[in-house]
Amino acid sequence: MCFRKSPSGLFLLLSIIALLPRTALTAEIPSPLSPDTPYTAKKSAPVTHDVEFSVIVTPPYHCKVLKVWIPVPQSDAAQKIENSQFTTFPDKVKPQISSEPVYGNRFACFEFHDPHGAQIITHRFRAQVWNLNWQLEPEAVETVSNWPDQFAPYLTPQSIQDQQQFQRVLKQIGKATEKQRPGLMQAMSWIDQNLTYDHINASLQADANHALSQRRGHCSDYHGLCATLGRAMGYPTRVTYGLSLYPKNSPSHCKMEAFLPPYGWVSFDISETQKLVKSIQSSNDFTPQQQQSLTTAARQRLRSGFRENSWLLLTRGTDYELAPPASKPVRIVRTAYVEADGAALPEPDPANSSQREFSWMTSHRYTADRPFKKPFKDLSTLSSD
Repeated sequence: MCFRKSPSGLFLLLSIIALLPRTALTAEIPSPLSPDTPYTAKKSAPVTHDVEFSVIVTPPYHCKVLKVWIPVPQSDAAQKIENSQFTTFPDKVKPQISSEPVYGNRFACFEFHDPHGAQIITHRFRAQVWNLNWQLEPEAVETVSNWPDQFAPYLTPQSIQDQQQFQRVLKQIGKATEKQRPGLMQAMSWIDQNLTYDHINASLQADANHALSQRRGHCSDYHGLCATLGRAMGYPTRVTYGLSLYPKNSPSHCKMEAFLPPYGWVSFDISETQKLVKSIQSSNDFTPQQQQSLTTAARQRLRSGFRENSWLLLTRGTDYELAPPASKPVRIVRTAYVEADGAALPEPDPANSSQREFSWMTSHRYTADRPFKKPFKDLSTLSSD
């Protein structure tokens, strides 16, 4: 059939197009691969949290310039941020708010001149957060031979000191993936089987080298190693840091995201799943059959992609310049980054019972609009998710 270039012919053509199924119009127009793709997970159970988050910094004696960078959470498909306001005490300082260009993380930078005693920076805001369920099916993940240039920051593995050991691990994972896809799932299984959760012997820096050599660490070591293994296998990955929105000693917690077409970015929490499984398997409240069923459900939730409504994303990515720039690039930012006269102050880990001295510390209060379940503590979520 052909149409003449006339108003009536054009009208007829448009009428026919309007009647076609939408899938027929879009099936031949694939979505371009982009790291800016919004989350595609199924959203449920929104919770609104009123957050008061403070960073208390004790500068060294006679410090001339104290600089503090605090991540500013952003709204996206998984969370909505409103009513953001910063205050400082006792000195009154207004922040410079900027975005770094690699991952788009936003920071509020405070600069105190000749500070006397501790300085308190408080961020108050409201966050609406959803449960995210990707319902990922490994066999549906598509292979990408040539990733667009925008994915370069997510495909460069961390420099590995013991390449021989790293290649042995990759070979072990490769043997497990000969008849299974994607290999990232087997990388997560290897980490679960070979790493031990440990706050005392941890890097706090998502360090794949620490995790590989020590075979222990906390969430950032688990996810830093998994992200590096994933990149070595050709999967774009990123470590994501955020806040657990309920009282706990260490408010920060990280996860790992991988870009897996057609799902886009998918969130995984290996360390919390491992801790949950160990608590199930060590409990005397269940029969062996119940333990097996709950363990299977926990690991299935991990593999299918899940993020809870009591976790707020602050930063994405590793190895970038802060905005405005610090004295050197950072590996990651958990809750804050602090420099005194151009030298970084050590990061605290309040969950480490052996650590007694802190150059800075966080204080936090969260008020939710309704009760919510903690999916890595409450076993009932394994059936309702």
